[in-house]
Amino acid sequence: MPATAPPESAADVPETAASTVFHGIVQGLAQQRFVPGQRLVEVDLAAQFGVSRASVREALQRLAAEGLVDLFRNKGAAVRTLSAQETMEVLDVAERMTGLLARSAARAIAAGAPRAPIEDALTRLHEADRSQDQDVFASARRGLYRALLATSGSRELRRLLPSIHMPIVYAQHRPATLQQVRMRDYQAICDAVLRGDAQAADEAGMAHVQNVRAAIVHQLAWRVGAADP
Repeated sequence: MPATAPPESAADVPETAASTVFHGIVQGLAQQRFVPGQRLVEVDLAAQFGVSRASVREALQRLAAEGLVDLFRNKGAAVRTLSAQETMEVLDVAERMTGLLARSAARAIAAGAPRAPIEDALTRLHEADRSQDQDVFASARRGLYRALLATSGSRELRRLLPSIHMPIVYAQHRPATLQQVRMRDYQAICDAVLRGDAQAADEAGMAHVQNVRAAIVHQLAWRVGAADP
């Protein structure tokens, strides 16, 4: 859910040089090209994205305002690292917002909104899953969230969802079972939405984030256990 993106990214196509950098870093987190704690060097980013350093600085200021990047005086910037408590807090918000997104889309379908965008996005997601290409899967996942958001037609969701820090959560915590959880849950969410069942869609959306939380908690517990003598 990632300023970023919905519980996973639903960012619009960049329109400015600074937006290109902003969305490139957000998507790079999903694709593991950027990781929490990584230093972000202006000159390197300018070369990578083919923009001016002024555009990079603008993007970094926006990322910092969104809570994705920490800025340090005379030391540049770094991708933010979340504590375990902060991770749980992000997931608490994402749980409610994902349920609301699914509920809103289901209501729109029940009122006559076209089903094709969500059906097509889900088909592409299954194809991406079979490809075992993480970049392709990340792109298809963003496409599904965009389809749900567009179907919902909610301006408030479009405004609020990008403020959830899920890109950092997913970049920092990658349980081995996460993609299986996602595919099962996305199918359940879409099934409920396409039936126009707002209550079931809400429950499926919240259950998805609950399952993600359980996978991350299990991973954190394993790390603590592994670190013990």
